[in-house]
Amino acid sequence: MSDADRSAEDSASVDLDTSGADADAADRRRLGAVVLAVLISQVLLYPGVPALVVALGAPAGIDAGMWFLVAEFGAFVTFAVVWGALSDALGTRVPLIVTGALGGAASYVALASLPGLGLGFEAALLVRVVGGALTIGAFSLSITLLMDLRGGNGRNMGTAGLAIGLGAAVGSVVGGALADLGALYPVYAGAVVLAAAGVLAATVGDRAATASTEREADSETPDEVGFRDVLARARTTPGLLVPLAFGFVDRLTAGFFALVGVYYFQDPATFGLSAAGAGATLALFFVPFALLQSPFGALSDRIGRFLPVVAGSLAYGVVTIGVGVAPAYPVAAGLMVFVGVCGALMAPATMALVTDLVEPEVRGAAMGLFNVFGSLGFLTGFLIGGSTTEAFGYTPAFLAVGGLELAIALALLPAVRSISPGTGVVGRLGAEG
Repeated sequence: MSDADRSAEDSASVDLDTSGADADAADRRRLGAVVLAVLISQVLLYPGVPALVVALGAPAGIDAGMWFLVAEFGAFVTFAVVWGALSDALGTRVPLIVTGALGGAASYVALASLPGLGLGFEAALLVRVVGGALTIGAFSLSITLLMDLRGGNGRNMGTAGLAIGLGAAVGSVVGGALADLGALYPVYAGAVVLAAAGVLAATVGDRAATASTEREADSETPDEVGFRDVLARARTTPGLLVPLAFGFVDRLTAGFFALVGVYYFQDPATFGLSAAGAGATLALFFVPFALLQSPFGALSDRIGRFLPVVAGSLAYGVVTIGVGVAPAYPVAAGLMVFVGVCGALMAPATMALVTDLVEPEVRGAAMGLFNVFGSLGFLTGFLIGGSTTEAFGYTPAFLAVGGLELAIALALLPAVRSISPGTGVVGRLGAEG
């Protein structure tokens, strides 16, 4: 081959790489927008749940709101793995994302139609289960497709994390404003946003088969490592149970705020906010939680995981209790900001502990297991928060959930110290301890 031919081949290779990188960047933005839209559609309903469940035929009270959220999130937990397995078996993700988003939009339309049909709250719960089973497909597979892109898992997962946090913040503010106009307005808006997500997802390149081929070519072991292998590793490596426990209780607290926080801030006996006010108050948590995760994650790389995980969790428990006993709304609102800051401090460090503790070939399955524990924690937060508040009131509920966060942090402090890597002072202390 002549020098000219080699030069032409190298130039073509560079052009191809550049074109591929540009395509990945464009798809990264589109998938980030899909994740953003799915989160907005979900959180749009939260600030208006007290009025929405009544409009759907339920009696007023937190118990109905609890089951309204549990129905959807229970389907999330159940069907996330089903969608993932189906996409792997078919070797495609985009058509499934589109199906999940459009199906979720249709479920929102069906939900909004129930009052006119005279069907009861039980029918609404059934629609929520079906809608959750569909919507989790769009959400979970969009993140999976982000993992299929080149450009680094950090950048790809950073896109997902930012979209999740901002989606929750936007959904809570806009959903609260819409709920003040009418109980069903957030549901209609959610349908529109989910439908738009489905249309946008259809423009994304499907890399599932390519990514699978590349993983098989790069893998030194022909057999894929799954949840069973990671569970076995957790039994023989007790340290892995530490981030799983923190992930569970941290998400439990987040689920508690998503349900009990909405009722707490709107209750005339506490602060008597409108739905818009409650949504804006939730955003005080979501915005710092989204924006600070990246810098706090980088901080944990420098100083080790011990301080962000343990100190963050202790502070998180204290400020959670503080919100429940705040004497005035400005105090509670300020503490909600600190809840978001503390959550952003500990969340990336906790996830990084999973990566620290397992070998590269099992990291994907280990993170999947971490997310399963987190989802179960979110679901438990709905159940514990709703049941405790119904039985004992807001203050005991906040004390119970905040106290649980404190108990986990104190009980696992020695374990975090022993397994926390790092190059800073805290990391050295952990190694010496």
